[in-house]
Amino acid sequence: MRTALVTRETKETQISIELNLDGGEVEIDTGIGFFNHMLTSLAVHGGFGLKINAKGDLDVDCHHTIEDTGIVLGKAFSQAIGDKSGIARFGSFYVPMDEALGFCSLDISGRPFLVFDAAFPEEKIGGYDSCMTEEFMRAFAYNSGITLHLKAMYGKNSHHITEALYKALAHSLRTAVMQTPSNKPLSTKGVL
Repeated sequence: MRTALVTRETKETQISIELNLDGGEVEIDTGIGFFNHMLTSLAVHGGFGLKINAKGDLDVDCHHTIEDTGIVLGKAFSQAIGDKSGIARFGSFYVPMDEALGFCSLDISGRPFLVFDAAFPEEKIGGYDSCMTEEFMRAFAYNSGITLHLKAMYGKNSHHITEALYKALAHSLRTAVMQTPSNKPLSTKGVL
C-alpha cells in the first residue's frame, strides 16, 4: 500500500495528514477556504486519497498553517513513495485556467529543489496570501525530496494563476507516481 500518516505539532500548528497515492476519500480542513480549495484540487487532479486536518495560528496570519501543511504533506509523499522503486519518477503538465496558464515539471529524485517563477497581481485570495503559494511549494518540495519547477506562463488573476499551478503540480505528480513494470528505481545509479 502506497500510504502514509504523518502528524506534526508545534507551538504554532497541529497538522495531521493521511495520504493514499492510489486514491480514496478527500477531506481537507485547514481553516483557510482558498487553501482548502487548492488542496482539494491537488488531491482530485492527482488521483490521491487525502485527509488533512490543520489547525494554526490564523490570528497571526496564514503563513505558518500553509507552510507547515507543505512540510507535512511533503513528508507524507516521501513516506508513501518509499524507496521510489517502480514509479515513473518524472512528470510535466500544463494547465490552462481561463486567461492563466500554469506549468509544472518535476523529478521524484531524492534531491529537493524548487524553481518558482510566478507573479500574482492580487496580494490576497480570500484569507490566503498569494505569496504563500511559493512557500507551500518550497516546503513540499524540500520535505518530499522532489525537484520541482513551477512557472506561471501568463495570467491576470491571482486565483486563476494559483489554481493553474496547483493543478499542474497534481497532474505532474499523478504521472510521476504511476507504477511501472519494473520493481527498481528509474536511475542509472540503481538507487534514488
